[in-house]
Amino acid sequence: MDKVYIFGHKIPDTDSVCGAISLSYLKNKLGFNTEARILSDINDETKYVLDYFNVDIPKYLEDVRVRIKDINYHRNYYINEKTSIYDTYKFMNENNITGIPIVNDKKRFVGYVSLKEIARTMITDNNNYLDTNFDNIISTLNCTNYIKSLDEIKGNIIAATFDDNTFINNVKLDQDSILIVGDRKNIIDYAISNKVKLIILIGNTELDGKQKLSCINNKINVVTTPDTSFLVSKLLGLVNNINTIKRDEKCICIDIDDFMSDFIDISNKTKHTNYPIVSKNGLCHGMLRLIDTNEYNKKDVILVDHNEAKQSVDGIEEANILEIVDHHNISGISTKTPISFRNMTVGSVNTIIYYLYKENNVEIPYKIAGLMVSGILSDTLNLNSPTTTRKDKLVVEELSKILNIDYVKYGMDLLKSGMDISKKTISEIVYNDYKTYNIDGNKFAIGQSLTVDFNDYVIIKNDLINELNNISYNNKYELVVLFITNIITKETMIYYNDAGKSTLKEAYNFDEIYEGITIEGVLSRKQQIVPKIMSMFEK
Repeated sequence: MDKVYIFGHKIPDTDSVCGAISLSYLKNKLGFNTEARILSDINDETKYVLDYFNVDIPKYLEDVRVRIKDINYHRNYYINEKTSIYDTYKFMNENNITGIPIVNDKKRFVGYVSLKEIARTMITDNNNYLDTNFDNIISTLNCTNYIKSLDEIKGNIIAATFDDNTFINNVKLDQDSILIVGDRKNIIDYAISNKVKLIILIGNTELDGKQKLSCINNKINVVTTPDTSFLVSKLLGLVNNINTIKRDEKCICIDIDDFMSDFIDISNKTKHTNYPIVSKNGLCHGMLRLIDTNEYNKKDVILVDHNEAKQSVDGIEEANILEIVDHHNISGISTKTPISFRNMTVGSVNTIIYYLYKENNVEIPYKIAGLMVSGILSDTLNLNSPTTTRKDKLVVEELSKILNIDYVKYGMDLLKSGMDISKKTISEIVYNDYKTYNIDGNKFAIGQSLTVDFNDYVIIKNDLINELNNISYNNKYELVVLFITNIITKETMIYYNDAGKSTLKEAYNFDEIYEGITIEGVLSRKQQIVPKIMSMFEK
């Protein structure tokens, strides 16, 4: 069963991370093969929760784009460099391909050969030199008998076409000679006396006992074939190792981890037919053609606490979305087939997941209960946010029975755990809980931080405003605003980019507005912040 990845939004908060882990546990109990993942670093509050309940931080999921390894490419389509030209041609012909990667004994890529290059070599090159191995000779020449002394066979090919005296007197044989000869005892004895590299006996010629013993003692290789001298000479050109072929140095390799979309772009530009697939360590996995990209395996995913493509993992459009569990407004993400979409008007995605456990009669263990109650308390500001529903409160009470904790005290400790900004950069503060929006082409971003003391932010006011202005300028956002919420006084202080002042003023109907203005009772970004700004842009 293929693995299903379950994850929250791109900038993870406690609710989304705990929700992904809790839902993954449930799915695995129901027989699925799932794994919770995160899309970026978790914040201090989430670390506090995972440490408190002794749960490992999920692994990163960088993207779900289709990679070369997900495509049904020609796996293990390669030829060892010591394979004969003849066997290489047969493999290519049988598999209807026009080229193939060449590998060494460790399956590392050493080159690529095409049918065109094989044909060019056979027509234009000098075929009088043999560079091969003994096994290639046996398989190609239809040998019926042989004497083997060496694995590697290299030498000059000579055919005994003259009469005995003329050949012996005029043709010099040595240890690098490869002789093609028939039933001609004198020439065979002459070859043995000069310790030639290989004797190829045509017409099933047999050596006498003395000749056999001499060949063995002198480590002379001998092969016997029923074929004629003409046919053997013709086939010997195909016995050579495939790495002897003169090849085009321009070969484009594709990494096993490359994206399919990038490969398609490369293929459309280069117009090559075949592309060797080679990993970063040089290992060859096979061969890819553009037509192979019609069949590939998408990654199966389940989205938690979001249903917007821009908030999700990179390449979500190339993934197979199986399910969405969320408590936000339904956005623009789409699927090609019907899926399970669980969406409820509650303050936390973990409240929904709690009901999924109950519906499937799966017992909630201590650690999972801890994660779920943490997600609810975090997203509802300890059940004080206007997004809090009766269901959220009931679920927290039920989970607290499993945990045997005072959830009010635990919730306050939880929220405070993520409020220390003394060791954070300005960028980390702004992006800690940050989301982007686009309304009819109007782009804006909203960040929110929790605190028990506004002074922590007042002393870095100018740095925060500069960061908001830089974000606005670099991303062409009309409004970038940071809402700083005091969970004790239930007030929110606002910092914003210079260009967004008038938009923010009109959205909240302020008589006047200034950096650091404070408004009472505004706690929820989802209910009290985003809708007002969206309405402003929709006008």
